[in-house]
Amino acid sequence: MRNQEPQFGETARKCEPQATEGRVSEWLQCDNMHHQWLLLAACFWVIFMFMVASKFITLTFKDPDVYSAKQEFLFLTTMPEVGKLPEEKHIPEELKPTGKALPDSRPIQPLVYMERLELIRNVCRDEALKNLSHTPVSKFVLDRIFVCDKHKILFCQTPKVGNTQWKKVLIVLNGAFPSIEEIPENVVHDHEKNGLPRLSSFSDAEIQKRLKTYFKFFIVRDPFERLISAFKDKFVHNPRFEPWYRHEIAPGIIRKYRRNRTETRGIQFEDFVRYLGDPNHRWLDLQFGDHIIHWVTYVELCAPCEIMYSVIGHHETLEDDAPYILKEAGIDHLVSYPTIPPGITVYNRTKVEHYFLGISKRDIRRLYARFEGDFKLFGYQKPDFLLN
Repeated sequence: MRNQEPQFGETARKCEPQATEGRVSEWLQCDNMHHQWLLLAACFWVIFMFMVASKFITLTFKDPDVYSAKQEFLFLTTMPEVGKLPEEKHIPEELKPTGKALPDSRPIQPLVYMERLELIRNVCRDEALKNLSHTPVSKFVLDRIFVCDKHKILFCQTPKVGNTQWKKVLIVLNGAFPSIEEIPENVVHDHEKNGLPRLSSFSDAEIQKRLKTYFKFFIVRDPFERLISAFKDKFVHNPRFEPWYRHEIAPGIIRKYRRNRTETRGIQFEDFVRYLGDPNHRWLDLQFGDHIIHWVTYVELCAPCEIMYSVIGHHETLEDDAPYILKEAGIDHLVSYPTIPPGITVYNRTKVEHYFLGISKRDIRRLYARFEGDFKLFGYQKPDFLLN
């Protein structure tokens, strides 16, 4: 018996050319199969080379998402600690404090807050502005500062800058109400019911202890826009129904500062500006009592040159500042700042121009002279469009 040859050999013999004409078609079929196998092998080779090239490209170029994450981590690790001034020689040019917004519209943190505190310190050292930047830490100031002992927080009230919402935050933290939504509006400003003690209610030793160790903050806004808000709230709309502003304070201002004695209209913004810009306004302030807190300077309210505050928030950037303050105070996991309506914090120059239209440059300059300390301490631009 003849040994069987491998199948491959048999196939090869079948594909060999035969002399007989009957085998021609079989030979052509085998030749076509041979070309098909070669073509298939070439396709596999191209696919293999494409996979190798793709792998090479992946290893060569960085993944954009991974790169961004690394850059963000690098940025966070180069941030100096809050409370320490950045050393110029250690900060790269792109990370120096500018107060400008990042591409995602959030301010640089925490450098912008450190920059605000450094500005206050510089202005406080300016002897030429000492009369406008310094004030004693009197009972009037201590009455403005609310205390949350449970979380070691002090909040200085600056009316017409969203303070009602911050009071609600502290009321919840002090445990008087379980949530902001459950606080009745008539309780927020009732200091016998809202559970917010004032710093003035403590002994001198306890006051000093809290001033030295607690987290301290307050909020500011453009000084002239704040005055407009105070005028509208107390003399025009008066939503909380405080009749003494219209029936006692307004007549006192009109009697002293209205130029046209035959004018019988209620108090006008011009009367209000003339009263605030009067260098001798204090004698009238004493008659009005603590009601003047809605328009006195931030310096008189919170003594920023005498008290070392942890953070100064700005009304114009409250959407960013409120979460930052909650985080720095260590309470962001306990309470949130109430929702801010869109556009409500944006500085409105048109409104400012409208209210000051027709008021003499002399009266506006005298008003600025009184509030110049607030403008300089907190980095607000001098309103040259009103003064010149």
